[in-house]
Amino acid sequence: MFSSEQCDFFRLAKMLYRRKYPDSKAGETMPVTANSTVLTRTAEVSGEDSELQGLTSDEARVRLAKCGPNDMPDTAIQPWRMALTKFWAPVPWMLEAAIILQIVLHEYVEAAVIAGLLVFNAALGFFQEGRAQATLAALKSRLALTAAVRRDGEWKNIAATELVPGDTVKLSLGGVVAADVKLVEGSILLDQSMLTGESVPIEAGPGLQTYAGALVRRGEATAIVTATGVSTKFGHTAELVRTAHVESTQQKTVMRVVRNLAICNGVIILLLVAYAHARKMPIGEIIPLVLTAVLASIPIALPATFTLAAALGARALARLGVLPTRLSAVDEAATLEVLCSDKTGTLTRNELTVTAICPEPGFDEARVLAMAALASSEGGQDPVDTAIRAAAMKGNTANLPKLTKFVPFDPATKMSEATAVDAEGGTLRAVKGAFAAVIKLTEPVATGGATAHDLEEKGFRVLAVAVGTPATMRLAGIIALSDPPRTDAAELIKELHTLGVRTVMVTGDAPATAAIIARAVGLDGAICPPGPIPESVRPENYAVFAGVLPEDKYHLVQAFQKSGHTVGMCGDGANDAPALRQAQMGIAVSTATDVAKSAAGIVLTKPGLEGVVAAVKEGRVTFQRILTYTLNSVTKKVVQVLFLAVGLILTGHAILTPMLMVIIMITGDFLGMSLTTDNVRPSPMPNEWRVGNLTIAGVFMGFSELVFCTAVLAVGKFHLGFGIETLRTLAFVVIVFGNQATTYTNRSRQRLWSTRPSFWLVLSSVADLLIASTLANRGIAMAPLPSLVMGGTLAGAVVFAFMADIVKVPVFHRLGIA
Repeated sequence: MFSSEQCDFFRLAKMLYRRKYPDSKAGETMPVTANSTVLTRTAEVSGEDSELQGLTSDEARVRLAKCGPNDMPDTAIQPWRMALTKFWAPVPWMLEAAIILQIVLHEYVEAAVIAGLLVFNAALGFFQEGRAQATLAALKSRLALTAAVRRDGEWKNIAATELVPGDTVKLSLGGVVAADVKLVEGSILLDQSMLTGESVPIEAGPGLQTYAGALVRRGEATAIVTATGVSTKFGHTAELVRTAHVESTQQKTVMRVVRNLAICNGVIILLLVAYAHARKMPIGEIIPLVLTAVLASIPIALPATFTLAAALGARALARLGVLPTRLSAVDEAATLEVLCSDKTGTLTRNELTVTAICPEPGFDEARVLAMAALASSEGGQDPVDTAIRAAAMKGNTANLPKLTKFVPFDPATKMSEATAVDAEGGTLRAVKGAFAAVIKLTEPVATGGATAHDLEEKGFRVLAVAVGTPATMRLAGIIALSDPPRTDAAELIKELHTLGVRTVMVTGDAPATAAIIARAVGLDGAICPPGPIPESVRPENYAVFAGVLPEDKYHLVQAFQKSGHTVGMCGDGANDAPALRQAQMGIAVSTATDVAKSAAGIVLTKPGLEGVVAAVKEGRVTFQRILTYTLNSVTKKVVQVLFLAVGLILTGHAILTPMLMVIIMITGDFLGMSLTTDNVRPSPMPNEWRVGNLTIAGVFMGFSELVFCTAVLAVGKFHLGFGIETLRTLAFVVIVFGNQATTYTNRSRQRLWSTRPSFWLVLSSVADLLIASTLANRGIAMAPLPSLVMGGTLAGAVVFAFMADIVKVPVFHRLGIA
């Protein structure tokens, strides 16, 4: 029914990053630059020098024909197929059956009206969901990617889709590795946070395998392409995203409501037919009676109302910087019970900062930082150097030695160093790097090793700083760096807790690092041991899941769902995409990659995570509106079919004609969609669709309205002596007025006056009453009815509303309708 929400968002490899040379033409010879990009399909490669010459154009052409283009398959559903699905579902089936019956009876006007309702219902759902897909499309980058590759002995800039296994490519400072490649020359600093979740970059040299999406922070290297297209690690993640699917609560709810109505009203219709046959009614009267009963049973606007309510909720969220890419995510936010939050970039800032400084005797923190800053590059993209220089700038930088020589970080020595001249003209050497490497240059120290070990055990990135003359060095101190928590993370988790949502951290980081962040943001609880995720795991078992692979995140979400929970997954990297897609509510934060945004149901466009709380609150508002309409729909459908049965017994005829029922559907069902704008009171805890209890509540309210309608009909027949045609008009009027009465009793779980109705709801009620009264009074499509009778019926409906409201509250409370 809502298959447009199941559209694949997986043109993943087309959306990675801008190139430095967007104007370059494919095949143009040019120097390799810092923003060279690579994409990939599996190949056996070696690091031999001959391979560094690259492939010839003929070899590349043969491999391209064999492996196919370096692209991801486009699996998006075509708009025409999406539109057709709107006509292939339980509610459209019922309308289509009614149209066929009308045509068989040669009632072409009625058939055309019902067909119009069918098309309107389908168009509303299609265009509202289309707007959400347009939002997603706006998030995707569609620029043609290029890659620097060595072909025919020359470096060329070609379309990335033409890359093949075995190509030689260049990786440089600032470039994004959009390929699975193996380094064969040079050394670079790689940031793989978007793939692995690790916020600390790694040093990469010859022999190291890296993957599409990694960012080159420093250095330059030559690499051989090892995989292209769907065979890349990126492609495997895309396949997980493609196959991940969970049926939305919206889909299941509509199906169950329609099923319950079909069972309940189907039994009543069969009894109607049996009774009519027993009374020997002509077949010419039985068929219209059955048709009227079928029309009375169809919740025609129910799917469209779900879509419209979610679309209005999505619009409200967009004003708050939250963009739903699937409308069902707005509904799911109301039922959210568990939020699986990624650590890097979600609970943390995804940037290194200096956390602790441990100076050795004779040094203070400011001096240690100053010397570390002296041995750090200025203006580069190394996050360690950037963090240290930023921390040093906050202190006293006066009287610092004058830098005369700087040696950047060397992966081989694991150090960077600076030579400077102090105020007295002496030569000073400052070294910064791994503790094990730096300590070899200094005099022995008693506590430095223990301090470094303790900090490493706590998950910090540890650096040692040594200072002295070129001949004699002393350990100045130890600096610990970490990715700090976001300032709003703890507040977010606390507020979610008050809303009944449990937050657990799910990260690829080490347990020690995850535990530090968890304590800082208020996640108190056990840490799940590293390893495969237990199938029977429940959210309350652990507060932190560390050392988790992308596949494990995906399976963790599934495990929580199997235990009956509505799960949200919050993340930012490509490694989060499968879990984001599988979760009922996938949330991509503002720094998320295009891959994560494509897989998620909600995208945050503003820094911070307050959008998650906003989505939950707005989702619960939307839920209450949909709940009211669904309850109202069940009430109307039950009373309308039962009233046909009562009318048949009282009069011996069908008390409503198909045309009158079509008018009731137009004025009641579609004007009733104004409930999607109503003022409601969201629940403080997660909502849950109790369709069984909801059906019972609707049947109860339907029976209450049936008593009122039957009483009015009895007065018209036995007291006023109306004929069958006038009784049909009276039945039409009392159904319309009674439906309006139950609309206002159903809209609030407390007394009907506890919340003020919205302007659009009041306006639609006035329109419904005016349309029905005008048609009845002037005898349009029915026999005329005196104004005095209509006034009395309206007054009776008002009294009925207050009486029904008295008995409603305890019934709703008992059934858990809240």
